[in-house]
Amino acid sequence: MVQPSEPRTSAPRPRNGNVFGRIVLVLLLIVVVAAGAWGLGALNRKDAAPLGPPPFLVPIQEVNPGEAAPGNAAAPGTTQDANPLADWATRVASKTDIPARALHAYASADLTMQREFPSCRISWATLAGIGRVESHHGNINGAKLQENGLPTRPIIGIPLDGSPGVKAIHDTDGGRLDGDTTWDRAVGPMQFIPGTWNRWAKRAADDGLPADPQNIDDAALAAARYLCGAGARDLGTGQGWWAAVMTYNNSVEYGQNVFSGADAYARASAQQ
Repeated sequence: MVQPSEPRTSAPRPRNGNVFGRIVLVLLLIVVVAAGAWGLGALNRKDAAPLGPPPFLVPIQEVNPGEAAPGNAAAPGTTQDANPLADWATRVASKTDIPARALHAYASADLTMQREFPSCRISWATLAGIGRVESHHGNINGAKLQENGLPTRPIIGIPLDGSPGVKAIHDTDGGRLDGDTTWDRAVGPMQFIPGTWNRWAKRAADDGLPADPQNIDDAALAAARYLCGAGARDLGTGQGWWAAVMTYNNSVEYGQNVFSGADAYARASAQQ
């Protein structure tokens, strides 16, 4: 075996190579952190991105009772369109948060009252104002308004049992409409008390079936008939409008809320 002529010693590594490696490692860490932050930001931006058009805003107007009626809102008339009511509902739905199916019901009730009680001058916008407050046009508590006019689940209010802020009304329908045999409950997208429903209900469709408070067409027509009081009221005036709406719910705040929605809907529908 050949012996080494000199003992072998380890040569020191250049310091500049060590520094370079550290710089590369730091740069890699910066890239990873930046990529993670960008990805998290992108995810947050995606989550925050609106899923559709912004909600229709209704500024609350503090109108005094009897002071004014909401803005005029014309219902669809006869046009050259194959289905003027459907075309009108589609157009107005694009300007408001009202489903076209609900608009169809409100306008149909408006047109029916124009024929039966023209002096009442009720507007689809007033019905929409009530529908907005009562059930957001049949879309409340997980319910969704369907094309057949019914919500995906029955809309039934709290028991009217005399609790604070609630009127006590004992059962009047044996639970037929509201499922409660002890207390009455408001039912349907326009929130009718069974006793009031039984007086003013009328089937919107000419199909021989009984009126259904859960059906938006029947509910809108019954609400129009109730507000008009068999033609005794003129909702085209401030006094007549407020007298009608206050019978629906005897609250100034409620009336202002309905007024604000009706007026906003009327103005939006008139925009080109």
